[in-house]
Amino acid sequence: MAKKFLEVNNEGTSTNSSTSQSSPRTKSPAPFLCKTYDLLQERDDDDDDGNKKIVSWNAQGNGFVVWSPAEFSELMLPKYFKHNNFSSFIRQLNTYGFKKTSPKQWEFRHDKFRRGCRHLLVEIVRKKSDPSVFPAYLKAASNEGSIASAAGKEHNNHLLLMEENESLKRERLQLQMQIAEFKALEIKLLDSLSQYMGNFNHQNKVRRLC
Repeated sequence: MAKKFLEVNNEGTSTNSSTSQSSPRTKSPAPFLCKTYDLLQERDDDDDDGNKKIVSWNAQGNGFVVWSPAEFSELMLPKYFKHNNFSSFIRQLNTYGFKKTSPKQWEFRHDKFRRGCRHLLVEIVRKKSDPSVFPAYLKAASNEGSIASAAGKEHNNHLLLMEENESLKRERLQLQMQIAEFKALEIKLLDSLSQYMGNFNHQNKVRRLC
């Protein structure tokens, strides 16, 4: 009797153990998605107070718009993502399947990313894509940074050339002044020499007459 009880007890224990092992783990949304959603919700509350829009949900609530990429990079990205690289933020959106929907503004959408539907974030998964795939809008963002950097370097080079040109002008003016001084000195020396030769010739004539 006791033996049968132990066998039944062991079977129940093993069944419970296998059941607990096979229970599925609760999925959680990716931290990037949670931070982006929280960022929008916080800005949504701030915009209701009349503050300037930097980023917000679109009118339909099925996407969001970055109204000012410069301020977004400077103020929002460091607060939520510990960096200020707008291109990196867009690259992350692309890996999760977000699409840029407007050629005139930085608007992004995903079927599972909606205002008031935080529970859908868990259904957004990171897509496996070819590393060489680089969306045109992401290239544009990267090119904007490159163009700005190149423009800054060109401006600096222009300033250096202007300074060098001014320095050459000053040196030229100094040389012209020195040349004028040397010419004046040359004229004085020639006058002195001419006067000396005149006096010398006059003395010779006087000696001859004597």
